[in-house]
Amino acid sequence: MSGYLPYLLVLALWIYAFIDCLNTPEQEVRGLPKVVWVIIILLFGEVLVGPIAWLVAGKHRGVPAGGSTPSEWHRNHRTEAAETGPWIAPDDNPEFLRSLREERKKDESLLKDWEADLRRREDELRRREQGGAGPEDDPRA
Repeated sequence: MSGYLPYLLVLALWIYAFIDCLNTPEQEVRGLPKVVWVIIILLFGEVLVGPIAWLVAGKHRGVPAGGSTPSEWHRNHRTEAAETGPWIAPDDNPEFLRSLREERKKDESLLKDWEADLRRREDELRRREQGGAGPEDDPRA
């Protein structure tokens, strides 16, 4: 297995560079057109020249267009929910607990309805088994 490790690493780098090149917007590609970079990566991938050239010289790697990294952006921008107040855990949030109680009441009423329907159907089956005519046997229905 350890004999295959160098080949797997080369393959992984080759695939990474290829996908990175395909996903990079045209305005971030440096030096050559994007199509040429794809060809270079594919043709010279086995010897790592193409993927390494792409990673070193093919893509503009700098500060993102917004001027900050994603983690800096998240630290500096609050979401709408955070602007309304601090975040509250669900088990401490009275609105969430109220919604759970309402859902539980709805579920209990559905369960009672289902149980009543089941009892009604069982009674009809018992009557039919005992020789009585059920509502399904009634020609008027």
